[in-house]
Amino acid sequence: MTINDPLLVVVAGPTAVGKTNLAVSLACHFNTEIISADSRQFYREMHIGTAIPSARELSLVKHHFIHHLSIGEDYNVSRFEHDALELIEDLFHRHPIVVLVGGSGLYINALCHGIDLLPDPDPEIRRQLKETLTASGIEPLQRELALLDPEYALRVDLLNPARLMRALEICRATGMPYSALRSNKPAKRNFGILKIGIELPREILYQRINDRVDAMLTAGLTEEALSLFPYRHLNALNTVGYKELFDYFAGLTSLEHAVEKIKTHSRRYAKRQLTWFKKDHGYKWFHPDELDQIISYIDHYSEPNLI
Repeated sequence: MTINDPLLVVVAGPTAVGKTNLAVSLACHFNTEIISADSRQFYREMHIGTAIPSARELSLVKHHFIHHLSIGEDYNVSRFEHDALELIEDLFHRHPIVVLVGGSGLYINALCHGIDLLPDPDPEIRRQLKETLTASGIEPLQRELALLDPEYALRVDLLNPARLMRALEICRATGMPYSALRSNKPAKRNFGILKIGIELPREILYQRINDRVDAMLTAGLTEEALSLFPYRHLNALNTVGYKELFDYFAGLTSLEHAVEKIKTHSRRYAKRQLTWFKKDHGYKWFHPDELDQIISYIDHYSEPNLI
């Protein structure tokens, strides 16, 4: 980072920890705008279940990448990287500091460090792989990956169908091993990056998650999910808070059990998010109420930017 580089302030952490409120406070303080890196909030039909910023928060600060897509549109991390870099170049002409907030680690990493130039998913290949998974389970996907890319098969979570299908899409579409196309080399960025992690004691975070689910249900999550039930096959809807209710609508479980599963799956998701972010030692961790300390930390880091 040089004296003239603008600064991207990343606010990351698990679901329900208080990222949105903190990001809005920071954006107001630094008179800037917010880029969302929460892939669930991209889709305009998913309002209640994705905990988008409130109307007040949206009115206080301009947000980007919230409700800019429909659930039927194909979108991926590669396109996000391209679109967000294009946007951020424009934002830095007006603001020395821009805030990036979210819990989707892959999307944050894409904007901060880049991803490899892999082809977009082929809908037909994806359909074939999903049919295989539904009809025969995960074992055929595991065997095919071991055959087409034995190196990646040794490193990937073989129980994660999404990762298996993504790797197999690349193998089938390019005729090359997925591992051979993943350079894992960070891209150069012409802006500074300051990563701020937000965390709470686990028992407090889990209670906040449970309370948020209850609040979503009171706000009409069940009705929202029912309106989306005909589109449950879409990838955008394969997410916590919706898929559990889809099982209820399909008669596979009770509403009470579906709600309990939403809470359980949300807590597990938060744990996975923390594991992801903690692996990156570039994060400085704070309590969400430590606004003054966080502002001081940013001021100290970005002082050359504001000369």
